[in-house]
Amino acid sequence: MLRKLSLSAFVLASLLANGCAAMGGDAPAKTADGVLVGANGMTLYTFDKDTAGTGKSVCNGPCANNWPPLMVAAGASASGDWSVVARDDGTRQWAYKGKPVYFWAKDQKAGDRTGDGFNNVWHLARP
Repeated sequence: MLRKLSLSAFVLASLLANGCAAMGGDAPAKTADGVLVGANGMTLYTFDKDTAGTGKSVCNGPCANNWPPLMVAAGASASGDWSVVARDDGTRQWAYKGKPVYFWAKDQKAGDRTGDGFNNVWHLARP
């Protein structure tokens, strides 16, 4: 039983990692109604526990499984209100006005906003 659970956890982690990689790397665009989205059209969120301007994300490990960061593609560079922050694993994540941005794993399609207000610390990313 434990082996099956370990295998299931490994498969789930692999799928999430692949999903994160597929979630983009280009700087996001703003939607018509003022909510930031990734290049894939999925809603972006900010986390109250991240401090703008520190150059760091505090959502790592299990947190990042539920809130995949908007990753920076190799060769991409920041400009304007967009900057790059470091993650604990050494990867790079986009930040808007110094605040790291994330997707919500439970959003299923472009336009979903089911993470807004989650635990009173996750909010729609807005300009």
